[in-house]
Amino acid sequence: MSTAEETAGGEAQPWGEVTPDAARRLLLAAVEAFAERGYHATTTRDIAGRAGMSPAALYIHYKTKEELLHRISRIGHEKALDILRTASRGEGTAADRLADAVSSFVRWHARGRTTARVVQYELDSLGPDARAEIVGLRRQVDAEVRGIIEDGVRSGEFDVPDVPGTTLAVLSLCIDVARWFNVDGPRTPEQVGALYADLVLRMVGAGNTGSV
Repeated sequence: MSTAEETAGGEAQPWGEVTPDAARRLLLAAVEAFAERGYHATTTRDIAGRAGMSPAALYIHYKTKEELLHRISRIGHEKALDILRTASRGEGTAADRLADAVSSFVRWHARGRTTARVVQYELDSLGPDARAEIVGLRRQVDAEVRGIIEDGVRSGEFDVPDVPGTTLAVLSLCIDVARWFNVDGPRTPEQVGALYADLVLRMVGAGNTGSV
C-alpha cells in the first residue's frame, strides 16, 4: 500500500491540508522515500523523481530536505496528539478512555504505518530547533496518556506503582506497531487495536478485560 492509499484509507495523515498539490505530492514522495531508504540516504533528486517533478521544482516549495521532514513530523505528531486528546477527554471511566486511546493510536500506526515510521523514528535527523518543537509535541502526547492513567489510579481502577514508566511502556507498544504491521498479515488494524487495548488494561491492573 502506498502512502497515498494510506491517506485515503481512514486514520492516516491529514495531508489534504498541504497545498498546493505539488507541495503535497512532494511530501507524499518524501514519506515513501524516507520510510524506504532512511532520511540520510534519500536525496532531493529521489524525492522529486518519485513525485514526477524536477529537482529544481522541489525548492519552490521546500527550501531543504529537512524542511520536508520537519513538516511531515509536525503534522504527524499533531495528528497523534489529537487522537489521544480526543480519547482522554471523552466520556466514560479511565479504563474506557485508556482502551479508546490505545485502540485508536494503534489503528493509526497500523493504517498509516509508512508515514508513522517516518514520524516516530526519524526524530534525530532533525536539526536542534525543529527537534525541540517535535520533542515538545511528544511531551504533550505523553501527558495525555499519563493523565488517563493517573485518573485511573486516583479512582482505584488501576494499580500502577510507576505511572511515568507505565506511560512509556504503553506508548512504546503502540508506536512499535508501525514497524511490524503487515497489511497482508493475519490481523486487521482494528483487531490489533482491540488486542493492544486489552493488553494495556491488564498491564495497569484493570481486571478482566475480555469484553474489550
